[in-house]
Amino acid sequence: MAKKKEDPRNHLVAQNKKARHDYAIEDTYEAGLALTGTEVKSLREGRASLAEAYVSIDRRGEMWLEGANIPEYLNGTWNNHAPKRKRKLLLHRQQIDKLARQTEAKGYTIVPLSLYFKDGRAKVEIALARGKKEYDKRQALREEQDKREALRIMRYRNMRARG
Repeated sequence: MAKKKEDPRNHLVAQNKKARHDYAIEDTYEAGLALTGTEVKSLREGRASLAEAYVSIDRRGEMWLEGANIPEYLNGTWNNHAPKRKRKLLLHRQQIDKLARQTEAKGYTIVPLSLYFKDGRAKVEIALARGKKEYDKRQALREEQDKREALRIMRYRNMRARG
């Protein structure tokens, strides 16, 4: 059976794994991303980082992705982009207004979760999130560890039952 080739129009570029650990995700949205040509080429090579990225809303009601690192395109010329520049997020006005109201509530913020291509267009999955306390993070790690342990035991029992 031949291995299916991955569609270059739909693929994951970067994920913010730390965001899922540090925040309790309430709601997710898919936002378009306004990029320059060299940024798109750099993303297609799979070069990006959302580690220190965050989302802000300015006074005019526009959403911006800040702190995301998209390195310069290696074959770019003098008109290459700045790696950490602000990038505009494209959402419907109602969605931006709703997120702006919710982030004014205590403890909520907007964090980027992943950066990917969908039908050839760059998209960012953003989430309305509440920061976790230290003990919540430890609890989540403990639950994850317990789940892995249970799966390992079940696998072991199934193998003994067969053999």
